[in-house]
Amino acid sequence: MNIVKPNLLTIEDIDRLGTKEIEKIYTDHINPGQTKYFKILGFNKKLIIRASGVYYFDHEGNKILDLMGGFGSVGLGHNHPRILAARKKFQEEERHEIGMGFYSQYAAALSKNLAAICPGDLDYSLLCNSGSEAIEGAMKMVEKYQGPAKSKFIFAHNSFHGKTRGSLSITDSSYLRSSFQLLTGGVMVPFGDAGAIEKTLNSDPEIGGVVLEPIQGGAGIVIPPEGYLKQVRELCDKAGALLVLDEIQCGFGRTGKMFAFEYENIIPDIVAIAKSLGGTKTAMATFITRKPVYMKAYGNTKDAFIHSSSTFGGLGEACITAMEAINILYDEGLIENSEKVGGYFLERLHGLKNTYPNIIKDVRGRGLMIGVEFHDLSDTLAKPLRMLVSKFDERLKGSITGFMGSILLHKYNILVAFTEYNRNVMRIQAPMVLNNENVDYFIESMDSILKSGISGIITKFIKQKI
Repeated sequence: MNIVKPNLLTIEDIDRLGTKEIEKIYTDHINPGQTKYFKILGFNKKLIIRASGVYYFDHEGNKILDLMGGFGSVGLGHNHPRILAARKKFQEEERHEIGMGFYSQYAAALSKNLAAICPGDLDYSLLCNSGSEAIEGAMKMVEKYQGPAKSKFIFAHNSFHGKTRGSLSITDSSYLRSSFQLLTGGVMVPFGDAGAIEKTLNSDPEIGGVVLEPIQGGAGIVIPPEGYLKQVRELCDKAGALLVLDEIQCGFGRTGKMFAFEYENIIPDIVAIAKSLGGTKTAMATFITRKPVYMKAYGNTKDAFIHSSSTFGGLGEACITAMEAINILYDEGLIENSEKVGGYFLERLHGLKNTYPNIIKDVRGRGLMIGVEFHDLSDTLAKPLRMLVSKFDERLKGSITGFMGSILLHKYNILVAFTEYNRNVMRIQAPMVLNNENVDYFIESMDSILKSGISGIITKFIKQKI
């Protein structure tokens, strides 16, 4: 039997694909809805060829300042030379990736390092591939520890923990949740309200765990009141509930400490990390558990294999990449840099807010996790402009964030992020190698756009589209 090879693209063909051809493949084989939004904002006109440090480089030779940072994934910057060197050495020495029948020295070394960077007795790591998978594993850990009588979770308003079935069950998004039959028993409370958690714990003995982001990313960079996490820790201890903290976006040095929860001097029962842990070169995530919790849930021989990642959780090259990423954080002072440059960034953004109080509503953040919220213009925007805005996309409504992001990209070669729940918030989660000069360039660019006023911003966007 002769098997006929279909018409396949080769690796060499990739560099011959233009933006139109890639757009057609996205429309036909990946996500036509994504194509639509790229077109609205003009992101379809850019084709990235390579990346280094805080910059992307496109097919026209433009250097684009990356302040999106893959929603916090590009912690060390793009293509850090030490990460590239470690991976190249691993490949040249033909090291093994999958060794399920043997110990993995790579998983062992990474897990030891993870225990070393965590406070207290957060000693046991279960390696996986994504933040959603880490949250799934953490939820299973809670349920196994607590037993079926305490299988419910408390989670927060405007939370985002992932899109898999379990993680989505404790994610507050009617848009993401509405089409699926999810896990039941979750109780949602306002973020930052320890009293609401206390009331729920006291009234429902089936609550086994509380899952929170120390800083909410998808909500638009929302920081809870000081002392909130400390109170929640005490409430969980009193009620016998486990505290799970999702540090997938805010962890790994981004806020000026290794973990955002360290600002309140507490230790969760389980912490989930991902994104920057992979050194911007691999999919790597983990949830790390306190020793007593792990031992009760999975510590005996009978339950030793009751939970694991997929075949590819803890691959050798992924483990050495994450190990090198952790060492780079300390060796190059990137945690301190996040605090220092983030503080300077916030200071300069507050200056912009004071200059343009009718456009910028709020500036908030910690380290290099920053949100800039613009006033909603749904009611104040002149009717002709409002109609013009909704022509591009009804979901934009009174938000100018998309317009600002589009102008920043096309006129100033700056990439920023948007927000799932609040379309008026521009998110900045830049690589932790960012410097003050990069910040100054962004502030000057923003000032240049804002000084033209709301109508000027919309006009610039429309001219850009034409």
